[in-house]
Amino acid sequence: MNISTLYGFIYDKKTRFSILEHMGFYHILSDKNYLRKSFKVRTGCDLNLDHPQTFNEKLQWLKLNDRNPLYTVMVDKYKVKDYVSKKIGKEHIIPTIGVWNHPDEIDFHSLPDQFVLKCNHNSGGLYICRDKAKFDTNSVKKGLATALKHNYYFQGREWPYKDVPRKILAEKYMTDESGVELKDYKIFCFSGQPKFIQVDFNRFAVHKRNLYTLDWQYIDAEIQFPSDRNIIIEKPEKLDEMINIAKILSDGLPHVRVDLYSVRDKVFFGELTFYHGSGFEKFSPENFGYTVGKWLRIE
Repeated sequence: MNISTLYGFIYDKKTRFSILEHMGFYHILSDKNYLRKSFKVRTGCDLNLDHPQTFNEKLQWLKLNDRNPLYTVMVDKYKVKDYVSKKIGKEHIIPTIGVWNHPDEIDFHSLPDQFVLKCNHNSGGLYICRDKAKFDTNSVKKGLATALKHNYYFQGREWPYKDVPRKILAEKYMTDESGVELKDYKIFCFSGQPKFIQVDFNRFAVHKRNLYTLDWQYIDAEIQFPSDRNIIIEKPEKLDEMINIAKILSDGLPHVRVDLYSVRDKVFFGELTFYHGSGFEKFSPENFGYTVGKWLRIE
């Protein structure tokens, strides 16, 4: 533990909680007790599970009360491809190059010059290879091996991840019109109805995200990361198709975020997310969190 981390551990309760959480200190807590404690530390607010009002509170309620076993398939980045292709067509699925149980099984020589590696059982942790000659395979293999040992369920008690059979995927490397990144179009859906769209950009520099209505009007609000109304993000040409796909994939679900990509006028599926930011991200203004919460019906 370096000096800055030690300082944070002593003086910052969020840092201290994160470190102890990573060490497994809170694994003995029940889901409900953990969520109450975590919510208080991360948001500064008491968690109201009896009468949840905000979007974040209702996500915690869903973690405890909405346990459809199909969710485990839907969060599995490997199995979900087959699930989604049957609903919207395999032409919307990013091609899979390889699947392995352990990083030592990966034959990097057989992979193309550009590709993306990720685990199927967690969130984040992408390894993007733009030039295989410069790709640090040893470092990546260590990172993947560590990720495979980590049960993502304990980080927020998102129960669908608990029993996902862990694998490593290699996918085709793709970029959008920027030629640099692949912007996420995250469509927030409630009871099968898309309500607004979040666009993340500059994720590997200064991460920002803008929010838009379904007819692509800028929403003057933020969720965790800063927005920038001066950054013009053009309306996707296939926006209507993206919204229709989101309707199909969210049908029958109280809430899910459908992540899509727009690549050269084609729509590709990203992932399905049931607990945006694990229900801990800050809404600004605060009343926007209440507005979104009203869309999420948990009767």
